Order: sequence, then structure tokens, then C-alpha cells
Amino acid sequence: MGKNEKTPAIRFQGFTNAWEQRKLSSIVDRVTRKNTGLESTLPLTISAQYGLVDQVTYFNNRVASQNISNYYLVKNGEFAYNKSSSDGYPFGTVKRLDLYKMGALSTLYIVFALKDLSVDSDFLACYYDTDNWHKQVSERAAEGARNHGLLNISAEDFLDTDLMIPQDIREQVLIGEYLKKLDNLITLHQRKYDKLINVKKSMLEKLFPRDGADVPEIRFAGFTDPWEQCKWSDTVDISTDMVDPKTGLYDELPHVAPGNIESFTGRLYDNVKLVKDENLISGKFRFSAGDIIYGKINPQLGKYVFATFSGLTSADAYVLNAKNGVDQKFLYAVLQTQDFFNYSVSVSKRSGMPKINRDELNAYSFTAPSAAEQAKIGAFLLDIDHLITLHQRKLEKLKNIKKSMLEKMFV
Repeated sequence: MGKNEKTPAIRFQGFTNAWEQRKLSSIVDRVTRKNTGLESTLPLTISAQYGLVDQVTYFNNRVASQNISNYYLVKNGEFAYNKSSSDGYPFGTVKRLDLYKMGALSTLYIVFALKDLSVDSDFLACYYDTDNWHKQVSERAAEGARNHGLLNISAEDFLDTDLMIPQDIREQVLIGEYLKKLDNLITLHQRKYDKLINVKKSMLEKLFPRDGADVPEIRFAGFTDPWEQCKWSDTVDISTDMVDPKTGLYDELPHVAPGNIESFTGRLYDNVKLVKDENLISGKFRFSAGDIIYGKINPQLGKYVFATFSGLTSADAYVLNAKNGVDQKFLYAVLQTQDFFNYSVSVSKRSGMPKINRDELNAYSFTAPSAAEQAKIGAFLLDIDHLITLHQRKLEKLKNIKKSMLEKMFV
């Protein structure tokens, strides 16, 4: 907040008046209309990320009862409060119906509609993206009480909550417009990111032979020869270059290492940390730029990374390098195929924590084309990884900007 506790830290130019405190009940009416005549056959749910959405689209299944005539009928522009907490949303979520003309929503939710014309709907929608209202809900909810996972707060108590609103609706509109444009940018980059993820998935399926075939569905121009069988033990080196912390050699190595192997996502990473004293309790593998780091614990999570710098990695990982005519980037692509995933999961099933050992890796076989075709496939897929990382970074940056603005533009 600014010097005045009733003004935000960041404001649009020209606005100086203190914000005013209002009861939610003074600016909205509760909506309890039922879908009695089945005016809508679209059952809705509330997603913290996507808002009020069609159940089938969100869950890939209909979870509502067949008869939704007793559900609330929610119309476009109206709000609904989901009292169920989820990761990052301890007090539930409030969302506005934007995607459809109307829909049916369970009576477990609290539905309300804006009635005060001096309050901008976009501003109110953005306000509920902040956590400023959490304290108000917390104070009114029965402490520690949950009913089927729902926060125990009545509609009356929720509507009794207070919120701070700019007195000038023009300021409200500017805040709503700014954050809406930010949301549009986030959505745009999310779609690009999702599209690239799907493109990569499709290419991994079509650039590699399937179901015993010796040629893939899609090939780069100029390549027609069948692929040949390769044994892992003949074509992949699993490093044994481990540094013992007792030798003191850590000081001679770059003091960077990938973040804990658990954080690997299968894409290029930014997550690195310094090698600190508390991390020197066990030996670590030395790796160099261009090496492949593969997490041997819980292989069903598919943790692997193409290193872009030199350093040390956990002993819970293997450092891999291709040999005998196999391209390094192509090997990285092999790790991401469905065939390798299925194999690694099947052989790692054992009591305790799943883990794939060296002998099991060395027993794996895969097919490979000529070195020239391997190089094209590996480079192509790694280029997609770079694009994915680029959009991921832009997406994270925009989300961080929005988070900061939500903290500083509201009281």
C-alpha cells in the first residue's frame, strides 16, 4: 500500500482519492434462480485457472447428475464462489461466467450478480484474482470446519465481507482493462506453449518407427533407407566419472549444478543452484555441456535434460553420451519416445522406490537411421525444446507481472 492505507501502491495517473470500503452485499445481489425449466443443459464447474467452464471440457467427463433442473441457472457476467480449497487457493475461488451465455451450477456454490452501476464488473473480477479477500472469508468461516472439503461459510457471511473500491469508476475501468489485456497476453502465450507441446508429442510419434516397422511415418527429404537395431550397451556410455566430496575436488569444478533431479521436466532448464556444503554429503557425477542427464529414480516421471553448461549432478542421475555412430541429440530424442518410456517403467517396477539400473539400461534396444538423418531428427526436436522454453519463460514472466500488479494495484 501507499502512505495512505486506503490507496494502492501503484495507481494510474490522475487518481489520488482514497478508496472506499464497501460491503459485498451493497454492490451485488445473491442469485438463487433454479434451472427448473432446463433453460440450460450445460453443467458448469469452477476452475481456478480457466474460470467457469463446461464440466465435460474440464474433466473430460460429466460429473453432474443427469437431472440438473435443481441447479442454479447462471447467466453471462454473473459470479460464482467455489468454497473448495485447492493448491494455491486455500480459500477457494471466485469467477465470472464469461465463456457461455448461460450454464447450470451446483447449489454448493454461492452465485451473485453485480447490481451497483458505480462498480465495474472487470474490476470486481480482477479483485477476486487477488488474495485481499481471503482474510475476510477466514474471519467469517467456522475455524477448521470443512464440509465435504468445502470451507464452512454461509452465503450470508460471504456477502457480508468487505472490499476496497476506487470511488471513481474510471479508475476501476482502467485497472480492469489493464489486467484484462495482461490476461489476453497470458492466454496467447499459453496457447502457443500448449501447441508446441502437442507438436513435439506428435513429432516424437511420427519421426520414430512404431509397431515393429523399420521406417517412421514422417521423414526428412532424401532419406529412404530402413532403420537398424541398436543395442544400448554398444551405443551409449553411462558415465562413472564421480567426484568424491572427501577429495576436495569440488573447489576445482564450476560451482553450479542442476536443481534437484526431481525438478527436471524433460525440457531445457533454468533451475540451477550453487554447490553448497550441505550438498557435499555424497559423491556427484561430473557432467559437461552437451551431456545428457537422466534421472534413474521414478522413471515414470520422465526426467531428463540436455546440459548446456558443465557442473555436477546428483548420484540419482546417469550422465549419458552417445557413441559408435549414434548422434547425441538423437539419443536425447530416444529417451523421450513412448517405447523407451514403456520399457523404463516396466523394468523399474520393484519393491520400494522404482529405479532403473545400469544393467537394465544396457539391455534396452532401439532403432536408428543413418547418422545424417539422426542429426536432423535430434536437432529438429531440440529446436522445438528451445521454442517451448522461450514461450515458457515469456509465460512465467507475464504471470509474475500479473501477480505483482494484483498485489500493488489493489487495497
